[in-house]
Amino acid sequence: MKNNIQQLRKAINLSQEELASRTDVSRQTINSIETGKFDPSLPLVFKLLKTLDVSLEELFIFEE
Repeated sequence: MKNNIQQLRKAINLSQEELASRTDVSRQTINSIETGKFDPSLPLVFKLLKTLDVSLEELFIFEE
């Protein structure tokens, strides 16, 4: 699943390590999500939405 996490994270000057810490995952998990190698769990999606202060539609790119 494609996403805008990297762009949103950089827009608020958060490193992967900082975002990982705020969402209780590893930096490698954030990297894997940003590169599309891993789809986050629903609880992690909610943590990302809250931390990045965005909507689901802003975070993920819907493709049919």
